Formats: sequence, structure tokens, C-alpha cells
Amino acid sequence: MKQESKIVASSKKYQHNLKEGCKYMDSTETNAATTADTAPRVVTLRNKIGYAIGDMGNNFLFDMGQLYLLNYFTDVVGLPSAAAGTVFLVAKIWDAFADMSVGTWIDNRTNISKRGKFRPFLLWAAIPLALLLIANFSTPNFSVTGKLIWAYIAYMIFGTCYSISNVPFGSMIPTMTRNSQERSELASWRQAGSNLGLMLATIGFMPIVETVSNEQTGYTVAVVIFAVCGVLAQWFSYANIKENYSAPAPQKVNKKDLRKSFRALLKNKPLVTLSIVNLFTFSAFNLKLTVQVYYCKYILKDMTAESWLGFFSIGMVFVSVLLTPILTKRFDKKYVYMLGCVIWAVADILGFFFANNTFLLVFFTSVAYLGDGFTSALNWALVSDCVEYGEWQTGIRSEGMVYSFFTYFRKLSQAIAGFLPGIVLAWVGYVPGKTQTATALLGIRGLMFIYSAVLSLATIVLMYWAYSLTEKKYSGIVKDLLERRGSERIEPTTDESN
Repeated sequence: MKQESKIVASSKKYQHNLKEGCKYMDSTETNAATTADTAPRVVTLRNKIGYAIGDMGNNFLFDMGQLYLLNYFTDVVGLPSAAAGTVFLVAKIWDAFADMSVGTWIDNRTNISKRGKFRPFLLWAAIPLALLLIANFSTPNFSVTGKLIWAYIAYMIFGTCYSISNVPFGSMIPTMTRNSQERSELASWRQAGSNLGLMLATIGFMPIVETVSNEQTGYTVAVVIFAVCGVLAQWFSYANIKENYSAPAPQKVNKKDLRKSFRALLKNKPLVTLSIVNLFTFSAFNLKLTVQVYYCKYILKDMTAESWLGFFSIGMVFVSVLLTPILTKRFDKKYVYMLGCVIWAVADILGFFFANNTFLLVFFTSVAYLGDGFTSALNWALVSDCVEYGEWQTGIRSEGMVYSFFTYFRKLSQAIAGFLPGIVLAWVGYVPGKTQTATALLGIRGLMFIYSAVLSLATIVLMYWAYSLTEKKYSGIVKDLLERRGSERIEPTTDESN
């Protein structure tokens, strides 16, 4: 975990001097000499474990839709592939706006409970979220139109409820501690919990489905088990974390300043570049998760491969987390990011031609996820660098808008990852539950490997030519900003809790 915390800590080196020491502190305490390193350590091991388990529970509830819902729609419910994919496109675009709306609502709440501003959402949102997840996998025996209407309504409401649960969870760290090192540690524990949740969801779901003779019933049993585990994990998190500091009172936002901040985002070339390449890499990652169940079912005809993929391929993300700080000590983050995409592209190109059995599928996919892990580990470090670049370029510091801009593209990537497979499967003549034609099998293979390989190569090109924020330039920007500020009071320009 020490290695993992260094990933986030490296992205915060300037925050120590400029931002983290003053976030959510009383104005009488805030001055240029104050840094988060002088703040007391208040987070216990119990709090860290609770925070990790909370995100594991989030993934139990969320990943079922990302991993298995498209296959459920096409193979169990009998929805046309293109129509099922469109459900994901519409719902995820809805989610992107829901996140921003929920964040604004939570930021401006005035009736704060004694239990904290964010923590109570873990308690009250867990059961509705679990019930909505079960509803998504319990489509009634309506007509095709009725089933589609149910899918749209259930998945969009689920996404909104997930935002109500997840946005406060992600916004909680600044109220848990003012110490920057503890914030880094909490972020690392959260990442570990998230990866563990995804791994267990991939390993455990389909074996549960396979143990039940009726596939519809199998899906229901599996999703109920993970929904219950998700609720228990979130309640465990609620009971074991604590908001030690109060969030700031809501402040009125000047519309003119908001427009200026938005225009500043569009001028931030490193941020725009990073958001586009994250659209590439995150959609490729999520699409592989969606398609691998089809690959195991129709090409390998071995559903146990899904569990092996979950253990080894998702496990390789942990290896990337450990290797990233070692590599970034010697090489620029930009080039480590590109190296991850090289590994990813090569593994997927080879996988397209040679992954004809379970061992080779697991091997090539694991190597690909090792490469993807570098991009995942570095994304949040690079977006933090873009905050400083934006302030240096325009004089406007807007952490919240920068992070919202970046995460908006991540939501779009999830929309693409759900929509594109449905369209391609319809195009290649995929027929649920039947022996597939050679064209359909080629389409599944291409989705599994070629899509991500092409986007990895595109990421390399775009990062090389368009991402100009090297370590050397970043260091100069930090030095210049510190000189500009001198002994001025350091005040956060936006509320980063959104």
C-alpha cells in the first residue's frame, strides 16, 4: 500500500504547497505558510479499511451492469443487439449530467446531519440502489417494446441513484482529513477496494449463474447475492469511516465567473488532450469487460475462462500500481503513459491472432491490462498537473470544473463501451444463444482485441504530439506559480468536493 500511495502523492507535490493545506480550513487558519503536511493525522486503519470496503461495495452494485447487463439483454431477455446497446448510450449520457446535478445539489445542501455531510448517503442509498440493480436483471415478460421501456427506465433510474451514492462517497476525503499524506493513502485504499470489487465480480458472477439450470433464474440469484453483499459493504463503510471536519458552507456562484472558468478549460490543451485519450483508453477497458463474456461463451465455449480473466487480468492492475511509481522516478509520466499503451496494443494485436484457448486468452488479456494499468494509475496524477497548468495559463484555478470536465469524458466512454458492442453484434449477424457464423465470431474477436489496440495506438500518437506538459515544464510552472503568489493568502477558488 505504500507503493500505491506514492502514485497519488506524486500527483500532489504541488498541492502540498498550494492547495491541500487550505482545503476546507477556517479562513483564520489559512495562510501561505500552512500546508497539509502540518495538519494532524486523524485517519485510523479502521477508517481506511472502511473506505476501501465502501468502494468494493460500490463495484459490487455498479459492475454488474457494466459487465453482464448487455449479455443479459441480448441472450436472456431477447432484445435486439443494437437496441440493447442504445440503452447504454442513452443511460450513460444521462448519468454524465446526473453526476453534475447531484454534485451541485449535495454541495448546496444546508440541512447537514450530525453524522456528516456525505457519510449518510452510504446508509440511505444502499438499499434503493440494490433494489434497482435487481430490477435491471428482472425484466418482465413484456413485448419487445415493453422490455425496452423497462430497460431504459430501470437503468436510468439506477444510474441516478448510483450518482446519489457514489458522488458523496468520492467527495468525502477532504472532510475525513486535512493531511495530504492521509488523503493520498485514502485514495490508494479506495483504488484497491475498487479493483478488488471488480475482480470478485468478474470471478464470482458467472459461476453462480452456471450453477442454476435456468439462465434467467441464475442471473437473478447471482445479482441478488452481489446486491446484498454490496449493501453490507456500504453499511460496513458507513459504520467505520468518519467525517472529522465540516465541509464549507455553500457559496453563491457568479455566472460570469463560471463562464470564464469554462472558457479557461477549453484553452487548457493538456486537459483537453488527456480527456480525449482517457475517452479512448477507458472505453477500450470497459468494452473489453463487456465483450469478454461473449468471447468466452461463443469462441472458447468455456465460461470458466471468465473467472480466470477476472483473477489474472484485473490482478495485473495491482502490478501496474506497484510499478508506476518506480518507472515515474526515472521517466516522464507522459512516456510511462505511452509505454502502457504500447504494451496494451502489442498484447491485443497478438491476442487477436492467437487467443484461441483459455490460457492464451488469459495471458494476452492480462498483459494488455498490465499496460492499461499504467494509464489508469497515471490519469489522476496527470489531471492534477492540468489544474496547475490551467491556473498558470489563465490565472483561474478551478479544481472542481477540471475534475468534472475529465470525469464527463469517462462517462461518455462508458456510454460508448455499452453502445458499440450492440451495434457491431447486430451488424455482423449475431444471434443470441445460437451457433454463430464466422462473420459474427470475427466481429466478437475484433471487439475484444482490435478496438482497444487501435485506440491504444491513437493514444500514443495523440499524447506524443498534443500533450506538452512534461515533468520539466510542470516543474517550471509550479516554480512560477509559487513566485507569483509569494506571501499571498492561499484560498481555494472552487469547492473540490463535487
